[in-house]
Amino acid sequence: MGEFDLIKRFFTRDPALTPQPATVALGIGDDCAVLSPTPGAQWLISTDMLVEGRHFLSTVAPDRLGHKALAVNLSDLAACGATPRAFTLALALPRADELFLEGFARGLFALADAHGIALVGGDTTAGPLNICITVMGEAPAGAALLRSGAQPGDDLYVSGTLGDARLALEAFRGTVQLSGEDFETARRAMEQPQPRVALGQALRGVATSAIDVSDGFAGDLGHVLKRSKLGATVQADALPRGPALLKQPLALQRLCTLAGGDDYELIFSAPASAREAVQSASAASGTPVTRVGQLDAEPGLRLIDAQGQVLPELPAGFDHFKASA
Repeated sequence: MGEFDLIKRFFTRDPALTPQPATVALGIGDDCAVLSPTPGAQWLISTDMLVEGRHFLSTVAPDRLGHKALAVNLSDLAACGATPRAFTLALALPRADELFLEGFARGLFALADAHGIALVGGDTTAGPLNICITVMGEAPAGAALLRSGAQPGDDLYVSGTLGDARLALEAFRGTVQLSGEDFETARRAMEQPQPRVALGQALRGVATSAIDVSDGFAGDLGHVLKRSKLGATVQADALPRGPALLKQPLALQRLCTLAGGDDYELIFSAPASAREAVQSASAASGTPVTRVGQLDAEPGLRLIDAQGQVLPELPAGFDHFKASA
C-alpha cells in the first residue's frame, strides 16, 4: 500500500457522512487546508509529538494510541479555554500495517467526532513510529486562559484525579502489583486520557490562569508560577487520587500525584470570591475539581502535609531529555 492509498483509505472521510465544521472551507486534498476563523475570535494552536518508547509503550492498543495522540493536544486547548476546530497529523510508520492503521484511525476519529474537530491535512512517511499532531482552536478575543494571569491570594484547583497514569507505568515496570481491575483502571488513565475541554471553556472569565498536567503536577504548576511571578502553598495530600492509588503507600501516592505526569487534568487558579463560579463551571462541564492550595507573593512552591508540615523534598517532573521521575 502506497502513501496516498494509505491516506485515502484511513484518513480521508466522506463529507456526506462526516460534514466539515463551518470553519473548514477546505480540508484534505490540496497543498494547504483553508480555514475560516469565526469573527471576533482568536486562533489558538498547539503541537505535541508522541514517540514510541518515550511517550507510549509498544503494547498499547492502536485505537487507544489514536485516542491519546489527539487527546494530549486537545488538552492544551482545554488549558487555554479554547473550542477545538481542526487538526493535522504527521505520521511516521515502520510499515503500512493495515490492522494498526484501522485501529489507530478508529480511536483518533472517535475522539475527533466527540469534539467536533476535523482532520484537515498532514503527512505520512516511513520511519520509527512517531505521531505529531497540531491542533487549532478558537476563543473569544482576549478570553484565552494563560499561565501568566494568576494573582496572589488566588485559590489553586486541579480537576479529576492525579497519579493513575504513573501508577500504571510502575505496574508495567514491575515495581508495584495491582489487581486486574485496578491495573485496567490505571492503564486506561495512561492510554486514554480525557481532555477537559468543556471545563476549560466553562472557566473562561472565571479562572485567572490554567495549565494541563502533562509532565507532573509540581513541574507544570512551576510553569504557571514562573510566568505569573508568584509562589504557591499546596496541600500535597489533598491532591485528588483514585481508589487504586489510595491503596498504595503514601510515599508512592505522593510520587504519582506530584511527579507522575500523563494525567492531562487541569491546574487552574481563581480568586477566592469566585468559588461559587468555579463550582458552577465544574457542574456545567461534568468535571470534578478540588481546591488544593493558594498562590502567594513569595516565590517558590511549598508542599505541606495534612498536619501543615513542609515536605522536605520536591519530586521532579518528567523531562524529555532526562530520565523520568
